[in-house]
Amino acid sequence: MAKEKILVTAALPYANGPIHLGHLSGAYLPADIYVRYNRLKNNDIMFVCGSDEHGVPITISADKEGVKPNVIIDRFHTLNKQAFEDFGMSFDIYSRTSIPIHHETAKEFFKEFYNKGILNEKKTMQFYDEKANMFLPDRYVEGTCPNCGNEKARSDECENCGALYEPSELKNPISTISGNSPILKETAHWFFPLGKYQQRLENYIKEMNEKYGWKDNVLQYCRGWFKDGLQDRAVTRDLDWGVAVPLNDSNGKVLYVWFEAVLGYISASKELSKLRGNEDLWKEYWLNKDTKYIAFIGKDNVVFHCIVFPAMLMAWNDSEKTQYVLPQNVPANEFLNFEGRKFSKSRNWGMNVHDFLSRFPADSLRYTLAANLPETRDTDFQWKEFQARNNSELADILGNFVNRTVTFLHKHFEGKVPEKGSLDTIDLEMLELIKEFPPKVGKLFENYKIKDGVNEIMNLARAGNKYFNDSAPWTSIKSDKARCGSTLYVCLQAIYTLAELFNPVIPFASGKIFELLNTAGTDWDSCGNENLPSGHQLNKPSILFTKIEDETIQKAIDDANATSVPKAEPRKEDELITIDDFLKVQLRTAEVISAENVPKSDKLLKIKVKLDNEERQVMAGIAKSYKPEDLIGKKVVVVANLKPAKLMGQESKGMILAVEQADGSLQVLTVNNSVKNGTRAK
Repeated sequence: MAKEKILVTAALPYANGPIHLGHLSGAYLPADIYVRYNRLKNNDIMFVCGSDEHGVPITISADKEGVKPNVIIDRFHTLNKQAFEDFGMSFDIYSRTSIPIHHETAKEFFKEFYNKGILNEKKTMQFYDEKANMFLPDRYVEGTCPNCGNEKARSDECENCGALYEPSELKNPISTISGNSPILKETAHWFFPLGKYQQRLENYIKEMNEKYGWKDNVLQYCRGWFKDGLQDRAVTRDLDWGVAVPLNDSNGKVLYVWFEAVLGYISASKELSKLRGNEDLWKEYWLNKDTKYIAFIGKDNVVFHCIVFPAMLMAWNDSEKTQYVLPQNVPANEFLNFEGRKFSKSRNWGMNVHDFLSRFPADSLRYTLAANLPETRDTDFQWKEFQARNNSELADILGNFVNRTVTFLHKHFEGKVPEKGSLDTIDLEMLELIKEFPPKVGKLFENYKIKDGVNEIMNLARAGNKYFNDSAPWTSIKSDKARCGSTLYVCLQAIYTLAELFNPVIPFASGKIFELLNTAGTDWDSCGNENLPSGHQLNKPSILFTKIEDETIQKAIDDANATSVPKAEPRKEDELITIDDFLKVQLRTAEVISAENVPKSDKLLKIKVKLDNEERQVMAGIAKSYKPEDLIGKKVVVVANLKPAKLMGQESKGMILAVEQADGSLQVLTVNNSVKNGTRAK
C-alpha cells in the first residue's frame, strides 16, 4: 500500500544536441535512483521529464543546417529519448514542449496572468535587422564588449568577462543573419514582476530549508539573487519559433522559453494522464497539498526552479482556486568535468550518452557516475577510474561474491538453498549486518546523499566477500557439510539484499541477480530479512560484469582525444616579454578581509583586500574552487596596478593570482601571514 504521494521532475534537456555524461550526473541519474528507491518503498510516484524544444539556440542550429527548427528537435528528442531508455531511466513519461497540450498549458498561464493584471507591458529598445526585416534576439547579434573589448560579445552579455550591459552600449554590432549593422528599434513586451514575490520566496525557501534541509549551494545561489534584488523579467520576445503569445496584434511574438519551459512538467503530467485514461490524474499530484514535490536539476538551473517557477505558481495560486504544490526540495548537483576539462560542444570534448553506451554497459556507467556524483562540488570523469570501478568493484567485489556463492551452491547443494542449521557468532553477526543496511542506505537516499548510499551498498558486498573468506566453505564442505550449508545460506540472504539495494543504481544487473536467485524480489523494507527459504531452487549463474581491458580503455581515450578541437596555442615568439614588461606589473601582498558570492554568477567572488592602509574590491573567478568564508584571513598576492574594470556590474581594482590544477580547479597563491600587507613581490 502506498505511503507517500511523490512528484519528481528532472530538468528538461534542451533538444539542441545529444545529452552527455555531465547531464546524467547533474540531474537524471540522482533522480532515477531516488525514484526507483521510493517505488521499492511502495510510495506513489509520478516521474516526468521531456525535451525543451523552443528558444533561439534551436533556430540558430536550424539556420546553420538550412532546415526548419522541427527537424532539429525531432532529431535530438528521438536520440535523447532512446539514450535515456538505454541508460535505464524510469520516467513515467518523456514528453516534449512542442506538442499541443504544452502550448495550451503555457498559454493558459500567460492569459491568467494577463487577465488578472499581473503582467506589466513595457517598451524597450532592441536590435532590428532591416535587411532580414526582424528583431534580433541577443544570440543573433555580435559586437565589441564595452568592458573588455571582446569582439564576439552578445548584445547584452559578454561571455569573456561576464559583463552585463544595455544593447545600446555594445560597440560595432553586427547581425549574424545578414552581416549588416542592425538598428535599435522600439518594441513592446510583457514582464512578470518577480520582485513583487521576493519576500514570499525568501520565506518559502527559509521554511523548506528548516523543514527539509536544502543544499548549501542552492541556498547560497538564491541568497545571491535576493541580495541583488529580483527584477521584472520579460515573458515574451520577438521570435517566430515557440509558443505564440495568445493576444490580438501579437504576431511575431512568442512566450520566452524561461517562462514556458518549466510549465513542461505540468503539460507532461497532463499528457501522461491522457495516456493512462484518466485526464484528471495529474491533479492528484500537482493540486494535492500532501504531495511531496522534488525537482532534480543541475546548478545552472537553480534560479528557474527555486525562484522563477515557484513565483509563477504563487501568482497562479493567488488568483485561482486550484492550488499548485511548490517544490519541497531542489537538490541541485554541481558539474561533472571530463578528464579534467569542461564538456564542450564547440571543442567536441566529452562523450554523449548514446556513443558511450555503444561501447560499454549502462550499469557500469551508472555505478561509476553514482559513486562520484558532484553533490557538493564539481567532480571529474576519468576513463581509468571508470575501468577501475567496473573491474575492481563491480566485477571483483559484487560479481565475484555472487558468482562464487552460487557456483559453490550448484556444485555441492544441487543449486538449492541449504538448511539454515545452527549458526555461529560470525553467521549471526553477518545476518545482523544485513538488516542494518536497508534503513541506513534508505536514509541517505532520502536526504539526497546518493553517492554515500551507493558506496555503503558496495561496503555490504565487501563484507559479504570477507564473510565468505573467513568462513572458508571450501574447507567446511570436506568436514562439516551442514556448517558449510549455513555459510551459503547466510551468503544468499546477503546477495538477495544486495540485489534489492542495488536495484535503483544498477537495475539491469540487479535483474540478473534476481533471475539467478529465481525470485522477483520484494520491497525495500523486507530486503534485509532472510528472504530465501531453505530448499528454494536457484538458476545457473552467469557472468554479471565483464572486465574492461586496458586496450579497450586506451582506444576510448585515443578516440576522445582525436576528435577534440585543441585550444589555440600561442606562438613561441608571442610568449616572450622583456624584463621591462615584467617590472610594469606590481605584485603586492594583501589580506582578504571579506568575501561573498556575486548574484547571477557561479564563477565570481566579490573580495575585499587590504594593502598597507588601503582597502580594495577585487572580483575573482574562483567561486567554483572556494567558498567565501574559506578565503577570509588569507594573505594573497594581488596585481595592484591593473586598470579598474567592471564585472557583472561590480568594480574590480586588481587581480588575485591563482594556479590551475589538473582537474581544472583553481588554487589561490598565498604567502606567510607574517609578511606585511602591501609588500611587493619580485
